[in-house]
Amino acid sequence: MTTKLLVSFLLLSVQRVRSDPNPRDYDGDYEDSTVNQIMAPKNHQADATLILNNLLKDYDKKLRPDIGVKPTLINVDIYVNSIGPVSSIDMEYQIDIIFAQTWVDSRLQYNSTMKILTLNSNMVGMIWVPDTIFRNSKNADSHWITTPNQLLRIWNDGKILYTLRLTINAECQLQLHNFPMDEHSCPLVFSSYGYPRDEIIYKWKRKSIETSDQKYWRLYQFDFMGLRNTTEVLKTTSGEYVVMTVYFDLTRRMGYFTIQTYIPCILTVVLSWVSFWIDSDAAPARTALGITTVLTMTTLSTVARTSLPRVSYVTAMDLFVTVCFLFVFAAMMEYATLNYYAYRAQNNAPHKTQRLTYSMLDMGPRSPTTVIPLNNNYSYWHDYEDVYECLDGKDCQSFFCCYEECKGGGWRTGRIHVDIKELDAYSRVFFPTSFILFNIVYWVTYLYL
Repeated sequence: MTTKLLVSFLLLSVQRVRSDPNPRDYDGDYEDSTVNQIMAPKNHQADATLILNNLLKDYDKKLRPDIGVKPTLINVDIYVNSIGPVSSIDMEYQIDIIFAQTWVDSRLQYNSTMKILTLNSNMVGMIWVPDTIFRNSKNADSHWITTPNQLLRIWNDGKILYTLRLTINAECQLQLHNFPMDEHSCPLVFSSYGYPRDEIIYKWKRKSIETSDQKYWRLYQFDFMGLRNTTEVLKTTSGEYVVMTVYFDLTRRMGYFTIQTYIPCILTVVLSWVSFWIDSDAAPARTALGITTVLTMTTLSTVARTSLPRVSYVTAMDLFVTVCFLFVFAAMMEYATLNYYAYRAQNNAPHKTQRLTYSMLDMGPRSPTTVIPLNNNYSYWHDYEDVYECLDGKDCQSFFCCYEECKGGGWRTGRIHVDIKELDAYSRVFFPTSFILFNIVYWVTYLYL
């Protein structure tokens, strides 16, 4: 019995050993696989080094691909990292892009299991690359931190991809006639510097331009409306060049200028109308209010111009500020006119009363037999004759009426009678109405027409 149990135990142990792998064998397999994984990159590295040495052995980087055979076709695509800020004073904008160019160089074809060689910027100076320039750039910088932001990939069929990151300050000629309700298309223009169309041809890829998330852009005063790309041929004395252009459509936001200029100008104009409700005898109050509003408009017009270049034409904001200034100035001139005629009427009050007394006499035709005293009554007859001529329409040449009796005379035919004493009452209606009409015409014209 004991022998049978011992034999059974031995058989189970043998079976278990056969079913489970040997720990030593497992470790050996693991080490072998690790060694193979480490050795594989070394083989690829030697292969890549051998490929590059063979490619660059007889390679002349001074010559473009297919020279003397056909033009080199360069496919271009752009990834826009950010746009902005846009400077209206300098008429330029800043853009950060990743600029990619793809072409085929048959001299760089190779046979290997490695279909793509991804290389760094050190390889860029060893092969031919296009001499692309940005024609409307004022200043351009490549990014070099922490290493040059350049990428070079070579396919086994000779196709080459070359990308680099650039920050460009490009010129944008802003037309500010409708400022600050203006819209602009800022271009980014590039072409070959030395190779004409029969040497190099640029072509946009299918999805040639892509943009990043716009919430990180620094446009501030502008909204990005879209972009479009074009291809043109530029004829110069040195040949015809293929010129590629990307237009970035921008529209200006009015929030800043509404708060800083439009609302203060409107409130200043409304403030100048307060003088129409102040008694005309309060000369210090009305004069101080008029001078204050005029000086305020002068300051606002100066501040509004600080955000603009010194253009020779009139912008929409210039027109609005100028009209507001004229309204404020006219309100001050209204009181000057009222005060002048009130002063004249006050000095001529006794003389006017005398004439009014005489004018109540009979104004019928004078009889030839009428006896006129020649001594003390000479001045009486002189005043009588003046009133008669006033009523006859011969003396009232001015627009405003001289005497109350003249209102019914023939001089009012085809004219409007204006009472200078009621000038404030007229202004309370005329100034607000005309300013509201101006605003309606102004905003409709510049926003919708």
